[in-house]
Amino acid sequence: MDIKDLNKSQLIMLALLLSFVTSIATGIVTVTLMQQAPSSIITPINKIVRETVEKIVQVPGNNTVQTVIIKEEDLIVEAISQNTSSIFTIYRDGLNEAGDPIEISAGRGFALSNDGIIVVDSSLVADTHTIYAKNESGKFKTTFVSSNKAGFSFIKLGVAVDGKSELKYTVPTFGDINNMKIGQKLLIIGSNVNSILFDGNKDIKLTVNRSNAGSEVIDLEGNVIGMALYSEAVSFVSINTILEELNQKSSDSKDP
Repeated sequence: MDIKDLNKSQLIMLALLLSFVTSIATGIVTVTLMQQAPSSIITPINKIVRETVEKIVQVPGNNTVQTVIIKEEDLIVEAISQNTSSIFTIYRDGLNEAGDPIEISAGRGFALSNDGIIVVDSSLVADTHTIYAKNESGKFKTTFVSSNKAGFSFIKLGVAVDGKSELKYTVPTFGDINNMKIGQKLLIIGSNVNSILFDGNKDIKLTVNRSNAGSEVIDLEGNVIGMALYSEAVSFVSINTILEELNQKSSDSKDP
């Protein structure tokens, strides 16, 4: 039969058949090429897919479906914003080469509780130091509480150095490293922001300088997963370990 002899309905059916066959052939060719493609091509494609999430929002009382594109950079900005007010810059008294009193950077720390407990890197502070904590609300004296062999110490916020600043901070949301999945991104919030991909090893290897020791390590939802340490041997301590120690200290203080 010549194609010229086909009526309108038959032409439509033929067009649909050709479209169906073409789509199947395209899918097979695409899958085959993806399986044979080198990693230099596959990796960027996977990254684009992973970094762009489509969220479908149903508008109440309306049959319209809106598609909201959430970029990874938006998640990063929001995660950092959630934690900014929980972070403190830590200083301790010291002497310069001439013997004059100076303030020495002791890294960073972040709030753990509403009663003023901050966790810091124990390699930079000790119970013999006079320690200060500073955030956007002011600079405050602190009291050394205790240290742990895992590499962290607890200090407690006290009065303002200027005698008038009002202490303001928030306690972050805590996550659980046991719930982390391979490939999830972690952010280290210090004087700058660095990121790593979780590879499944809970003994995370980080490289931070002295001023960033004690920085929060968070996931893209803004949950604190742990703290960065200024140590080549052990450079990360999980929030699980930190909170377990804090709860133990609280329990001990309540015992008669």
